[in-house]
Amino acid sequence: MDDNSTHEEATFNADEASSTVKECIDVILGEVDYDQSKVNIWMASVVEQSLARLVKLGKAYKYIVSCTVMQKCGSGLHTASSCFWDNSTDGNCTVRWENRTMCCVVNVFAVAIPL
Repeated sequence: MDDNSTHEEATFNADEASSTVKECIDVILGEVDYDQSKVNIWMASVVEQSLARLVKLGKAYKYIVSCTVMQKCGSGLHTASSCFWDNSTDGNCTVRWENRTMCCVVNVFAVAIPL
């Protein structure tokens, strides 16, 4: 294994993580309308399934996954985050998903585990 392939394995792949999370959101929220009584269950499922699938990718990362679900009713939603880490190995991605009744925002933070 050369240095370049080792570096690629140690670099967070935001596209791969985003795709993984989008698939989880689609399965859980894709066919439902906003229901306040079910939001906590949906969010827990999105977070747990996303985390499980990210771990199955077999990368040496600690993951932090957060989820926000909001009913679409014309109001705005603004979010921000900041991290202090090693930009050469650690990373994050944000997935914004919506249907006609709700918006979902999932943040994934990946912190490399030293090998």
